[in-house]
Amino acid sequence: MASRLNPYLSFDGDARQAMEFYKEVFGGTLSLNTFGEASGQTDAPEAGKIMHGMLESASGFTLMGADTPPGMEYTPGNTFSVSVSGDDDAELRGYWGKLSADGTVSVPLEKQMWGDVFGMCTDRFGVTWMVDIGEPQT
Repeated sequence: MASRLNPYLSFDGDARQAMEFYKEVFGGTLSLNTFGEASGQTDAPEAGKIMHGMLESASGFTLMGADTPPGMEYTPGNTFSVSVSGDDDAELRGYWGKLSADGTVSVPLEKQMWGDVFGMCTDRFGVTWMVDIGEPQT
């Protein structure tokens, strides 16, 4: 899979409704994963909230979004990040190194519960970036 660059939107509990709306606007395939599915804790208050959503349109658009995770503050006006994802470990680690240099790392680039290597940082210009390295497709 080639690396991909796309917006990643943050929501305050209404990610499902927003992502379904964007599907109506752009068409395509929508996948939604909840915090409960990821953690196995289906009785937690955030269990039904969206941990990760991805819309891929026939026109080649990719839009990702999620509800703000528990413990993180939702800040209106700062509700997007730029996501860089793919399976080329060296390429994506190179991007991470440059983006996080002189910036602030909020999630270190490391293996996550869903299996990918993921990190989140804010670059020196105040732009929030997410880097996700998946397993190479065979």
